[in-house]
Amino acid sequence: MRGGAVTVRVVYGSALLLTAGGFASTLWYGIAEPGTALAFGALIALGELARWGALPGEREPAPLAAAGALAYALLGASGGSATSHDVPQIIAVVVAGGLAGIVPHVARDKGPDLDHLARRVLTVGFAALCFQPLYNSGWVIRHLGQGPSYALFLLLLLLLTALCDAVLAALMLRARTGHPYGPLLRDELRALIGIGSAVCATGAVMALGVAAAGLWALPVFCVPLLLTQVSFRRYTAVRTTNRQTIASLARATEIAGYTPPGHARRVAALSTAVGRELGLSGPELTVLEYAALMHDIGQLSLVDPVPKGATALLPAEEQRRIALLGGAVVRQSGVAQAVAVVVERQADPYREQPLPARIVRTVNAYDDLAGGRAGGALRALERLRLGTARDFHPEVVESLARVLARGGVTPLPPG
Repeated sequence: MRGGAVTVRVVYGSALLLTAGGFASTLWYGIAEPGTALAFGALIALGELARWGALPGEREPAPLAAAGALAYALLGASGGSATSHDVPQIIAVVVAGGLAGIVPHVARDKGPDLDHLARRVLTVGFAALCFQPLYNSGWVIRHLGQGPSYALFLLLLLLLTALCDAVLAALMLRARTGHPYGPLLRDELRALIGIGSAVCATGAVMALGVAAAGLWALPVFCVPLLLTQVSFRRYTAVRTTNRQTIASLARATEIAGYTPPGHARRVAALSTAVGRELGLSGPELTVLEYAALMHDIGQLSLVDPVPKGATALLPAEEQRRIALLGGAVVRQSGVAQAVAVVVERQADPYREQPLPARIVRTVNAYDDLAGGRAGGALRALERLRLGTARDFHPEVVESLARVLARGGVTPLPPG
């Protein structure tokens, strides 16, 4: 992970240098169009105030602030009059507005993710550097005018900026987690279709609206994104509730004494890490996590508990019976059918299993065999490798070994 730490320092250092240069230049030369700068700074601050709390690595938690920052970076005129703000001033206003909106969150110990802030500085700087020199020199108006070609030019710059942000986001996640870069980048690019496209479209419309109608266009065009942000907040709350419900169901086997404390959460965390290693996408990882949490729920149907809940040590037919019982319970609980399929098929011969079921089977066996004993991890991996001819998929076992070699996942407390 040393290379990852270097990547993080380079990204943070670049963002810090741009910020320092932006403030120094703005203080030295003064602020061009103070009213416009204040309006966009206030919009960015409002976006930060309204942001929801995102988990590390999740999508942009302040889409209104991001759209406002992009609009200011691509602003060439205000109310029909050409603007003269430059790239350093754009960075200074974006950072100042962001910091003003962040202060209340910091006061409540809910500070922002520094990765998000560094990416915003770099992507806004990229957009401004691509647009402002061309506009201020007159090249854009001479060659494109102010009609459809100009709007298409803005959309092209926003697309390039979104790609730049996706590359940076995947790079930072790669540095933080050590997961393969390709699947991470694919997830980021897929996210551009959702909230990313809304941010880019709103940024372009804001820049065009202010150019034609002046600053009065800002409150009009920010309303749709505010409504979108409220919808995403509700979606996040529903998703969090679902995860908590599934985690509570998974704990039923521990409370009843069928499985050791923390077993389901350990299997879920490690399965998710292995899934990322094997290139599963975001929705596939969610199904994998839920199935891993509930993989032992079929044991609740047993009259006599399995010793220490270690189903990996049972005969194959008994494993399949417990898996089918678990799948039936999951279907009754209202969880997605894809989760039930993984739970049902976790004990099938691995050549017939879908990849998520192979992962759950392997990680569950690893946790059962390791048992928290000194040296148990190495012995468990050796057992898994010996079983690759029949019981465990070789690629999944080796992916598990790579995850463990990097330190596995953050330890979870028992219970």
